[in-house]
Amino acid sequence: MSTEPAGFLDYVKTYSLYVLPHHALTRVVYWLTRQDSKLTPWVIEKFAAAFNVDMNDAVDSDLKSYRTFNEFFTRALKPEARPIAHAPDEIASPADGRISAIGDITEARIFQAKGRDYSLLTLLGGDGLATERLGNGGFTTIYLSPRDYHRLHMPVSGQLIKQTHVPGRLFSVGPHTVRALPNLFARNERVIAQFETEHGLMALVLVGAMNVAAIETVWDGLVTPPQNSSITTKTYHDQSVHLERGEEMGRFNMGSTIIVLLENPAAWRVDMQAGDAVRMGQFLGQIR
Repeated sequence: MSTEPAGFLDYVKTYSLYVLPHHALTRVVYWLTRQDSKLTPWVIEKFAAAFNVDMNDAVDSDLKSYRTFNEFFTRALKPEARPIAHAPDEIASPADGRISAIGDITEARIFQAKGRDYSLLTLLGGDGLATERLGNGGFTTIYLSPRDYHRLHMPVSGQLIKQTHVPGRLFSVGPHTVRALPNLFARNERVIAQFETEHGLMALVLVGAMNVAAIETVWDGLVTPPQNSSITTKTYHDQSVHLERGEEMGRFNMGSTIIVLLENPAAWRVDMQAGDAVRMGQFLGQIR
């Protein structure tokens, strides 16, 4: 598990955006990406070409059929396009993207980049019980670029027990910011979904970022933009939300990062490391 240390250009790119009104700009993006206008097909076509978006796996591959940019960005895939890891102890990738980091959580600290780690307790919005259970488990962080599929899926099957929204900044989560900005994922706005699984507790942390105009979960709909500026938690005591491995659990409206936290350590694939591309459903490792 390794990444290159931050360089001069990483700091320039990161801190030049530091003073921008992140939330205000992101709300503008939220509005723009939901407009049905004559310019929408042109914008989608230019975006798809600029980022080399592969539409072959999409249920609807015709760029002109999407009424808004957000419809295109959160497009569905053909069911057969992403085979799902299926053995009981296997961990499936929750998203298309690139691995930012992967390994063990050590004494409630998570690796971010070379020379940087951050607090699990802070990431989880001060949830001490979850931190105690997850503090020596396994994790992987996956970055979704603008060209990727942006629906998020379950790495293993589980029963939803809690959802927490933690307000925060909206720094970019691109590789240069990950290398340069300390405690990035514990500073940004995020939605944390906790599940009880056959293998212990699992938390999925959906990290917001600049221009990530909304985060949704399938059971609660639109979680961000938030209605207030304080940490909010919902608990689920019934059996109403049980999701199988590979089922959709949420989506980003524009690209960002998802962090998978497992109570038990994982035997991650030895041929997989930071920087590698992954696809939703791909086998990442086995829970020990």
